[in-house]
Amino acid sequence: MIDRLGRPLRDLRVSVTDRCNFRCTYCMPREVFGRDFAFLPRADLLTFEEIARLVQAFVAEGVEKIRLTGGEPLVRANLERLVAMLAALPGVQDLTLTTNGSLLAAKADTLRAAGLRRVTVSLDSLDDAVFARMNDVGFPVAAVLEGIEAAAAAGLGPIKVNMVVRRGLNEQSVLPMARHFRERGQILRFIEYMDVGHSNGWRLEEVVPAEELLAAIDAELPLVALPPNYPGEVADRWRYRDGDGEVGVIASVTRPFCGDCTRARVTAEGQLFTCLFGVRGHDLRTSLRDGTTDAALRERIRSVWSVRSDRYSELRSAATSALERVEMSHIGG
Repeated sequence: MIDRLGRPLRDLRVSVTDRCNFRCTYCMPREVFGRDFAFLPRADLLTFEEIARLVQAFVAEGVEKIRLTGGEPLVRANLERLVAMLAALPGVQDLTLTTNGSLLAAKADTLRAAGLRRVTVSLDSLDDAVFARMNDVGFPVAAVLEGIEAAAAAGLGPIKVNMVVRRGLNEQSVLPMARHFRERGQILRFIEYMDVGHSNGWRLEEVVPAEELLAAIDAELPLVALPPNYPGEVADRWRYRDGDGEVGVIASVTRPFCGDCTRARVTAEGQLFTCLFGVRGHDLRTSLRDGTTDAALRERIRSVWSVRSDRYSELRSAATSALERVEMSHIGG
C-alpha cells in the first residue's frame, strides 16, 4: 500500500490518551492546558480491544512497527494489558513506547513481561532548574534517570533518549546530555523545536538547527556519519569517532524528511492522521463501533493512505504555518 508519492505505510503511532502529568512548554503549555482544559471523556477513548483490532488491520496492510504514545501513555491505567494484546498479534515486528519517564521506574518490568520491546524517553536537560522550567511541574531529573535505568535493567533496549532543543531554554544542556548518555551506551537524539499545533508559541528563531547542534558536539566529541538503520528513519545518525556511542538529530525544520515518511498516526479517540502536522483526521472509531467488517475497515485505511500527499515540512511557509493543526499532545509525537 503506497500513497500518491510512492511512500509505503510501515509505521503506526497510536495515542492511548490525550492526558499528561507534565506541562512541557513546547507541547502542553500550562496557559492552554490548565485546570479547566477539557480532555477527552473516557467513553470517547478507544478501548484496548478497539486499538488491538485497529492495529491488526494496519498490520494486514503492511505496518510492521507499532509505537504507543500520548499524551503520556503510562498515565492510562493497565497499559500493560494493551501491550500484551498487541505483542500477541502476528506481524508486529517492533512494539515500542514513548514516555516522559516519570512512571517508568515502577512499570518497566511489567511492560517488558507483557511484551514491550523498547522505550524512548523524553528528557530535555540534566539540570534540574532547566528541566523544571521545561516540564513546568517541577519534576526532578533524577526520577527520569531512575526510569531509564529501570528500563535498561528490564531489557527494554536499546533505549533512546529524545531531547527537544529550544534556543534560550536548554541549548546549554546539549553537551552535558551527550557526555552522560555516551558514557552509558544509550542513544541520544536531538529534536529541532517544531511547530506542531498552535499552542506552543513556536518561533523560527527559537529553533537550534541540526548543523549547530552537531558542530557543538563534534568540537569536543568528534563524530562520524552513519547510514540509516532502515528506509524512512527520521533521525540522521552519527557515532563518536572513537566508536563509543551514538547520537542522532531529528531535523524536521531544517532537513525535512517528508519524501521518506512511512508513518501514520491514530489519536486516542480514533482519528487517523497521515502527517504530524495534519489539518484534519479521518474517523476510524465509528467504523470500529458500528459493525463494520475487518475487510471494510482495511479498505477504509487504504482509501485514506492511497490519496496521501502530505509534505508539510518540505513546504513549510507562512501560508502553511497559518493552517489549523492538531496539537502534539493529541496526535502523539
